[in-house]
Amino acid sequence: MTKQEQKELSTAKKIANAHGFENWQNVKQINFTFNVDTENSHSQRIWSWNPKDHKVIFSTGGDSIVAIDRLKVDSTTIDLDKGFINDKYWLLVPFQLIWDTTATISEQTKTEAPISKTELNLITITYPNEGGYTPGDAYDIYFNDSYLIQEWIFRKGNSKEPSLTTTFENYQDYKGIKIATDHKMADGIWNLNFTDISIILDE
Repeated sequence: MTKQEQKELSTAKKIANAHGFENWQNVKQINFTFNVDTENSHSQRIWSWNPKDHKVIFSTGGDSIVAIDRLKVDSTTIDLDKGFINDKYWLLVPFQLIWDTTATISEQTKTEAPISKTELNLITITYPNEGGYTPGDAYDIYFNDSYLIQEWIFRKGNSKEPSLTTTFENYQDYKGIKIATDHKMADGIWNLNFTDISIILDE
């Protein structure tokens, strides 16, 4: 491992740890509802995830409930698995910096954040062009001096222009794990948010 890689890994670990990564090893189950709210619409997906046995339960709030074994995803469950991966990514972005070992992370710099226009630290995580559900994507992650993420830019396929830019706000602490429960665009009309978050720890 080069000195540069060690530095990059250190930054990723500091971000993850600032959000409570050391407590993740004790998590038996995490429940959350992924919501997208606009002026005219509301959509939601309800998830219950047991990370240690790879089991996921999905619901939209009605009577229909679907269970997924993430080690045995097939053509009948792949779309749900894609939805879970997307929603879990938004929920636990700081931990993905550690989990996604095939991605590359840039050196840390300081720059003006796109929404708040304040000076924040920046790293970019870029995914390889092959593998996964969204190969080649990149995320510019803006974080404060306490290593808490404040904003990000998603760039589909590592395009130069932003595909989506949102805040990370309304942090809440769940059994030592800090989660940004609101993600808003600059116009404030669109809000991706999490509700009904709960964590069950190992006994």
